Amino acid sequence: MMDEMVTSWFQTGLLLIYSLALGLLLLFSLHRHVLVRLYFKNKGLPRTPKGSFSRLPKVTIQLPVYNEFYVVERLIRSVAEIDYPPSLLEIQVLDDSTDETSDLAKRVVAELMGKGLDIVYIHREKREGFKAGALGEGLKVAKGEFVAVFDADFLAPGDFLNNTIHHFTDDRVGMIQARWGHLNRDYSLLTKVQSIFLDGHFVIEHGARSRASLFFNFNGTAGIWRKSCIEDSGGWQHDTLTEDLDLSYRAQMGGWRFVFLDDVVSPAEVPVEMNAWKNQQFRWSKGSVQTARKLLMKVVRSNLRPRVKVEAVIALTANFAYLLMALVALLIFPAVLSRLDLGWYRVFVVDLPLFFAATGAVSRFYIYSQKEVYADWKTRIKYIPCVLAVGMGISFNNACAVVEALGGRESEFRRTPKYHVVNQGDSWQAKRYGVSNNFLPFLEVTIGAYFCWVISFSIRSGVYFPVPFLVLFCSGFFYVGLMSLFQGRWERLRLASTKVETAPAD
Repeated sequence: MMDEMVTSWFQTGLLLIYSLALGLLLLFSLHRHVLVRLYFKNKGLPRTPKGSFSRLPKVTIQLPVYNEFYVVERLIRSVAEIDYPPSLLEIQVLDDSTDETSDLAKRVVAELMGKGLDIVYIHREKREGFKAGALGEGLKVAKGEFVAVFDADFLAPGDFLNNTIHHFTDDRVGMIQARWGHLNRDYSLLTKVQSIFLDGHFVIEHGARSRASLFFNFNGTAGIWRKSCIEDSGGWQHDTLTEDLDLSYRAQMGGWRFVFLDDVVSPAEVPVEMNAWKNQQFRWSKGSVQTARKLLMKVVRSNLRPRVKVEAVIALTANFAYLLMALVALLIFPAVLSRLDLGWYRVFVVDLPLFFAATGAVSRFYIYSQKEVYADWKTRIKYIPCVLAVGMGISFNNACAVVEALGGRESEFRRTPKYHVVNQGDSWQAKRYGVSNNFLPFLEVTIGAYFCWVISFSIRSGVYFPVPFLVLFCSGFFYVGLMSLFQGRWERLRLASTKVETAPAD
């Protein structure tokens, strides 16, 4: 009797944790619906600058690179072609590389310098502070009143400065962010899914928050800062892995205004290899939680308007959704068991609305991001189920990042390798730079198999309504886990035959 009571209490406890996690996850999902409404409510607001400079200001463009042999030349040459008076443009190549990237960058810089371009090569022997440290070192000697940043995998649009600089005629504007484009969107299913993720973030999130005068963040690249804004906000700091998010919130809390221009597009490569993408997602998730630990209470205690404060808190805590998703994945079987005696009507009333509310709000968020940008959006939205599934499949990877950040575990800034892979015929397998594997792919495949069993059990037991939700989880975990193992195995075989740099996976 006692054993039965303990078991019953244990199952009840698990179900309560599951229900709480699912409820909070539903709130995060419904917030996407709020952002969509906010976006369309303010869509018609003008985005024209306050005025125009009668005399153009000096601009410094910083290019932070670290072992980017395949893309560094493309980056430097694209920036060199920006349409802006040469006498008012300075380019800093901030190179922390430890391989042949340095020699290649030096040659390109020397060539452009010989053509009269104001370009300087700055190399650090010690990678102190990682990207934030490099940007800070460059800022000390920057000649420009304004400072633009482009990462190694980006291309700078020729009209970038002409389309952004005049917004700084408003003295309150501290930063302008351009939208990211995708050079290799159609390379694979993985790149298509990533592109939709990014479009949702930029088009809807940034678009909604910027037009509604809410906080949003500089994304580390394809943006331009007022130098005095950086200095006034405490400069680049490297106590988090997302120095861009950290500085953005410090600046906006200090009264600076940010502008997002969705019609200024800077194309870039998205990772073509699963482990590289997971490494990137880990860094972003961990860094955002580190920033939340650093700044969240300052936001809460600030004198910001309530609506700005609430949105800032939600944005800083958004990656906790991955931890909630991981809990839901682990506890979903007890939830299925609890529904065996509910009957079809109560399951229909409870489960089906939850499924459509959670997936419907998120799907609508991404569908509108495609519709707003692409004429052929109808051909792109067929990948929305894949977006939902992969978002679930990456949850354990990102949940580990959240736990590490909450626990205060330090880790270095590990950049995501790029291979100059743009077209279908391009290949990354024979190129240097790799990301080593860890235990997570095995866990992800195991969770995928677990969901297969739960789906089978649900069907045999006549509990049908959770099955679509379970299928998304199952396919997502299998895809992420198997791709990680397959590409990681190929990577190990390649490493055995060639000597290349390998970045450990988080």
